[in-house]
Amino acid sequence: MSIVPRLGSGIPLVARVDEMRTLRASFARAEEGEPGAVLVSGDAGVGKTRLLAELGALASARGALVLTGRGLDVVDGGLPYLPFAGAFGPLLDSADPEVVRAVRSRPALRRLLPELASIPRDTEHATMATADPETSRRARGEHDIGQLQLFDAVIGLLTELAADRPVLLVLEDLHWADGSTRNLLSFLVSRLREQRLLVLCSYREEDVHRRHPLRALLAELVRLATVERVELRPFGPADALAFVEALAEEPLDPDLAADVAERSEGNPFFVEELLASCVHGVDLPAGLAEVLLARVERLSATTRRLLRVVSVADGGVSHAALAEVAGIGEDELDEAMREAVQHHVLVVERQYYTFRHALLREAVYGDLLPGERVRTHAAYAERLRTRASGRGDAARLAYHSRESNDLPTALSASLRAAEESERAGAPGVALRHVEAALAIWDAVPESARPAELDEPGLLDEASYFAGTSGEPERAIAYSRSALENLGEGVGAERAAKLWRRLAQTLVALDGTEQEAVEAIERAWSLVADAVPSRDRAWVLATLAAIRRVTGGHEQAVESAHAAIADAHAVGATGAEADALVTLARTAERTGDTGCARERLHEAIRKARQAGALTVELRARHNLGLSYEDKAELDAALRHYREGMARARETGLTWGGYGLELRARELYLRYVSGDWPERTTAARAERRVPIAVAARMAAAGVYFHVARGDHEQAERLVAEMRQQWHTDVIVAVSVGAAGTESAYWQGKHEQAIARASETTGWLDQFGDHLLAGVRIAALGLAACVAAAAAARRHGREDTGAVTAGEEFATYARECAELGVPHGEVVEGEGRAWTARAAAAASGLRGPADPRLWAEAVRAFGYGAVYEQAVCRLHHAEALLGHGEDGAPSAEAEAELLAAHTVAARLGAVPLRAAVRDLAARARVDLPGAPVRRDVVDPLTERERSVLERVALGHTNRQVGAELYISEKTVSVHLSRVMAKLGAHRRAEAVAIAYDRGLLTSPPVPAAPRT
Repeated sequence: MSIVPRLGSGIPLVARVDEMRTLRASFARAEEGEPGAVLVSGDAGVGKTRLLAELGALASARGALVLTGRGLDVVDGGLPYLPFAGAFGPLLDSADPEVVRAVRSRPALRRLLPELASIPRDTEHATMATADPETSRRARGEHDIGQLQLFDAVIGLLTELAADRPVLLVLEDLHWADGSTRNLLSFLVSRLREQRLLVLCSYREEDVHRRHPLRALLAELVRLATVERVELRPFGPADALAFVEALAEEPLDPDLAADVAERSEGNPFFVEELLASCVHGVDLPAGLAEVLLARVERLSATTRRLLRVVSVADGGVSHAALAEVAGIGEDELDEAMREAVQHHVLVVERQYYTFRHALLREAVYGDLLPGERVRTHAAYAERLRTRASGRGDAARLAYHSRESNDLPTALSASLRAAEESERAGAPGVALRHVEAALAIWDAVPESARPAELDEPGLLDEASYFAGTSGEPERAIAYSRSALENLGEGVGAERAAKLWRRLAQTLVALDGTEQEAVEAIERAWSLVADAVPSRDRAWVLATLAAIRRVTGGHEQAVESAHAAIADAHAVGATGAEADALVTLARTAERTGDTGCARERLHEAIRKARQAGALTVELRARHNLGLSYEDKAELDAALRHYREGMARARETGLTWGGYGLELRARELYLRYVSGDWPERTTAARAERRVPIAVAARMAAAGVYFHVARGDHEQAERLVAEMRQQWHTDVIVAVSVGAAGTESAYWQGKHEQAIARASETTGWLDQFGDHLLAGVRIAALGLAACVAAAAAARRHGREDTGAVTAGEEFATYARECAELGVPHGEVVEGEGRAWTARAAAAASGLRGPADPRLWAEAVRAFGYGAVYEQAVCRLHHAEALLGHGEDGAPSAEAEAELLAAHTVAARLGAVPLRAAVRDLAARARVDLPGAPVRRDVVDPLTERERSVLERVALGHTNRQVGAELYISEKTVSVHLSRVMAKLGAHRRAEAVAIAYDRGLLTSPPVPAAPRT
């Protein structure tokens, strides 16, 4: 048993030494610039809040900024982002003007802090609104960008605050957090880099059941390297007894103390309540609810009645609200509340009364009679109806109205709550309110329903919110339901909008392309004969984009031109920009690069004019791709970085296209040899990728492979496999990085298996031909290495050769299919095609130096690292075809060039391979000179014989390789053993290695017949 000294609370921590040590160590790392997060779990009353308070007191004493927020047990999610709002709210009253400035300079935070609404609108980005600026709220744009702007603002604020001092962000009771809070937490924790920040979260373990929405987030977070878990368990018997004795103000009767400790079952809160009951002469109840209610029963009747009223409130309740709902005088109310607070049943937090512990509230609420419960909910609802609407009041009114069976009011309040949540950038919470409205829709009389909304419209709302909260399957289901519930006589334009929504939701998922085509064509058939309109222009623009992706390029061009014509007619500039991007991509495909880039520049200008941010970033991303496809890497990097700057400027750094821009920029840094410092890269990519960060990990994993950080690379590959079937780019990275990692580690069979698995998966996607060539080339390298290793041991690996021939065929087929589409004609595509052909030439013997020379030239467009790898293989091929004696000058030059690049980049496996080959060829390299101080008694022929003997070859195999008889081999071996003073073949080999006469043996040619 051990007791942790008191820090922040008046009660000591018992038996929590290990847990506190973990928390302190995490905070110490955060102080040094290694951010992290700790998830504290445990049953209700086990002491989570007290543990967090102790660390908060410690952090504050060491100069840290401690921000604390908590979830509340409110229905339908209540206020979105409530824990974050609670944590950041006090910053506005900070005595530090820089802290206040940091908050007020981020207008997107008004979604958390209504107090920021006083900031003039012209100081905010013009793109704050979540809706498409060309349409009404009921016909929004493609994506909800407001939430992303808020997320960027939150992480930006914490990063700025942590620049001056450590920051401890405490978020309690995550089991009550709404979906938007969970999304923001996921976003924040997955993007911790070098901030002096520790995020400390707690949740009630028994409440997170198998289908609880928090469970999915926890599964993601615990895979992050920067996230730790601390599980608080109930006290053991000895610790429970020690806790009882520590709580008692006077020595207890030993039997009583033992009884309290036993009945508490190790739960600290249960101990407190039992002990309080005993002190006040109440018999020991059998269960926790009885213990809690027994404590309440000793209070006055007025206080008990008011506690029942407080338990019905959706979260905390203000003094004025309690007086009005309870119908009680101020003096009587003051006395009752004072009694409840003094007896530690209620606490006052930010002018609101709330129960000291959620278990107390649950016990009191559960003890209400049915009629009493309905009347009290109705009283709260009536108060909310008659007062000015405040933030979150619509959600509260919906809840209380439902519980008091006033369904018409509940319906209208739920719809208002959804709108409020949308404005707050919380689509997940908005979805819950819309779903609540759908649940009671049929029970509300038609006359009481909103005149401007029907059930299909409400289902369309649900589809939109599901899509923008990252739940595409639910978005599809709601879109289908909206169409199924569409009654007779519905206008064609409205039906077209619903079909377009379904097409947009379908195209977000792999494997639903054909259904998406059918849906958008159905939408078009409904408005094909209509006059131009904004909706018709967007249908045409969406039709063009989907047709291009699914292979209907001529029809895509036709639809895009029609969309532009409609857009011109009605001023739908955003739809016009979207269609221009599609036209640019089709022009790129036909080889008209100049036209494509001109259209993309125009699309950027028009999208910016219309405030269509997602369209603008899509255009910028495609402009970078245009230059990358043509191997103009400097220009591609410039455009990617301009797009990244625009994404940062508008708060969309981690949005769809913002993330794509960052990922492509990082990948091109890898290709061009502009590698970040090892420590920086390691910190940036050490955490396991979750869905939103998978693209960044897909680019970053290549650095780990090339630098020889195989443990980290293998971990990332294993984690990214969870995105294998949802994102083809991630799948390509898993296959390529996994194959290369295994190859550099000498695990050739594993490398072959990984490449084979990836090509099999890619067969489902005919438009990823370049990826197929690349994976096949990497698989070929492993096959060649495995076949060569087998030959060195006097056998033939037919399996490796056969697999290599299959990879070679696969690469040729992908290349041939890619030529008409311009996918593997130049730049990266041509280079990997040349590399595959060169590797295939080495399956049965020395590779063709001419093919490897062509591969070296093909990667000369700026792919620094890959060209160095090809130089290594070119040198190896030259040595394999050279005559006995000194290596050629060309081989020496290739080895020196490859070594220079590998040393500059820190590419450890490549550098080791180059040095090994140079040592065997007796070529001097900087930092790895060949030993020339050794007196070498062996002739070149004797060394050649001994090298092959070292590989385990028989005399017959050595003779076949060197074109000499078996008897001549025996003579050479006798001379070698005599010169070295050895009595056996193995002893001669060992002496030669020890004296430096042999290094790693060369890869010999296959025996000639």
